[in-house]
Amino acid sequence: MQTALLEIRDKFRPDRIIIECSGSAFPATLAFQIRELERETQGDFKLDAIVTVVDAENFTGYEDTSPTAKMQSSYTDILLINKWEHVSERALDFVVDHLNTLNDATPKIHCNGRNGVDPNLIFGLETRLFSDKKNKGATLSHNDEVETITVYRGSTEGRPRHEVHLNHEHSHHCGELMENPSTIADDGIAKEDFINALGLLAKETVWRVKGFVKLKEEGVQILNWAFGRYDLIPLIREGEAQATIRLTVMGERGEVKRVIRKFSAALNADLV
Repeated sequence: MQTALLEIRDKFRPDRIIIECSGSAFPATLAFQIRELERETQGDFKLDAIVTVVDAENFTGYEDTSPTAKMQSSYTDILLINKWEHVSERALDFVVDHLNTLNDATPKIHCNGRNGVDPNLIFGLETRLFSDKKNKGATLSHNDEVETITVYRGSTEGRPRHEVHLNHEHSHHCGELMENPSTIADDGIAKEDFINALGLLAKETVWRVKGFVKLKEEGVQILNWAFGRYDLIPLIREGEAQATIRLTVMGERGEVKRVIRKFSAALNADLV
């Protein structure tokens, strides 16, 4: 990441760079790298703030079961509560109470729907978090929490083998191919069938699904699925697709592969 930041600086000289981590990430690794860049570039880079966005609809339960959720809530400069308007007042109070238990010193701001918050609230905070290495041990329990799997249906040429998935600065090597793999790219999957398959995902175990799917009569779409909600966005520039389905699934280590098998079978796809 440091190389990419240096390249952005040299090519574009931006005033600010915003790094969006995955929803299941603990950004300490990135923060430490930026701190190192501060020293190496004599202050040309500076870590301004760490901002955590809390999904009020899906936070309940994860605050107790996920070490990452605890760390995200604890090591941050500001907590933005999103989707609060979709839950009851009692449910929102429950979320805020848990956040105060995890971190009672950090401001908690309600987002204004898709308008978010005033940028002046989050820029210029000049965080002191991770200014030294004493907090570095806090990242260790996160390393093995998230497991990443590829769901693939398509040609043999495009099939990933022992693919490395970069997951919040950590890489995971996937296992061997399953038996009876699909070997050719077809004309796609019906949209209704694909949406029905998405309904098989358990948001308690599967946290994110991202990738590409070729829908009949609609072409290649980009899927972004998180905690039961999804978006399908048409891919503007389509090359010769080798895959009908290529999705990256992130979820609870040790459980996600078991849960994802039914989803994969419904798509006539393989786990890679």
